[in-house]
Amino acid sequence: MPVEKDIWTTRKLLGWTSGYLEKQGVQSPRLSAEMLLAHVLSVPRVSLYTDLDRPAGDLERAAYRELVERAAAHEPVQYLVGRAHFFSMVFEVNADVLIPRPSTETLVEHVIQHAKRTPGFRDPVVADIGTGSGAIAVSLAKHLPGARVIATDLSDAALAVAQRNAETNGVADRIEFRRGDLYEAMGERVNYLCSNPPYISDAEWAEVESNVKDYEPTGALRSGADGLDHLRPLIAQAGEHLLEPGQLVFEIAASQRGAVLELAGSATHIDGAHVVADAEGFDRVLVADRV
Repeated sequence: MPVEKDIWTTRKLLGWTSGYLEKQGVQSPRLSAEMLLAHVLSVPRVSLYTDLDRPAGDLERAAYRELVERAAAHEPVQYLVGRAHFFSMVFEVNADVLIPRPSTETLVEHVIQHAKRTPGFRDPVVADIGTGSGAIAVSLAKHLPGARVIATDLSDAALAVAQRNAETNGVADRIEFRRGDLYEAMGERVNYLCSNPPYISDAEWAEVESNVKDYEPTGALRSGADGLDHLRPLIAQAGEHLLEPGQLVFEIAASQRGAVLELAGSATHIDGAHVVADAEGFDRVLVADRV
C-alpha cells in the first residue's frame, strides 16, 4: 500500500515555523510566520485562520521555505514581505529605508493632538527632516487634512519609497518631497519641525541587534561618538526654520534626555523644552516651542 504524502496545511506550517523561528531567536516568531505565509499565499493574515486546513502547494512551500530561512538568519520580516504597519496604515519598506517602529508613533500622535487643540496650528505647515519611508510625513498628512507637508531626505532611493507611500495612502497632493541634508532643502519656515534622525552612538552600536545592524541603512541609524551629530545641528538651528507659533518634535534615544534638554536650553528662540515618553515609558520625543 503506497505511503500517503505528508500534507503541509496552514495550521502545520504556522506551528512548525513558529517553533523554528523561536529557537533561532527571532522576535515575535508567530507573527513572523503569519506575515511570511500570508505574503506567499497573497492573503490577509486573518484569512489564514479561516482556512487552517488548506494544503500548501509545492511551489508555495518552496517560496515559503526560502523566506523562513532568511528570517531565521535575522533578515527583517518587513523587508522580506516589503511592507510594514505604522499608525494603522501600510507602508512599503525595503533596505533603503528604516522600518517604522511604534516609538515613532508617539511623535506623530503628539503633533496630531497638539495641532487639534492649540490655536495657530489648525492647518499647519509641517517639515519631516530625514523622511525615510515617509511614515511621519504621510501619517501627519493623513490625519491632519489641512496640513501641508515638506519631506526631505539625503537619499534619492528613500525619497522614491516615501513618494510611493504617499501615493498609496492618498496624500501625495499635500506632500512635497525634496532632496537635501538636514535643513538644506527647507527654503521656508514651518509650524512643525519633525524628525526621527540617526541617534545611535558609537558605544551603543555594539549592542544593536543583528536584524537592525546587518540589514537596515546604517546612515539612518548611527550619529557619531555621542549619538548627537544630527540632533545637535537640528536643535541649534531649529529657531531659524520655525514660524511663530512653531514647535520642534524630534525623536531621541532615552539615554539622551539630559543632553538634548541642555542643547535645547542653549538654542536661540527655543523655549519650553521637555521630553515625552513613548507607550513603553521610555523618554523618546523632544518637544520645544519657538519663541
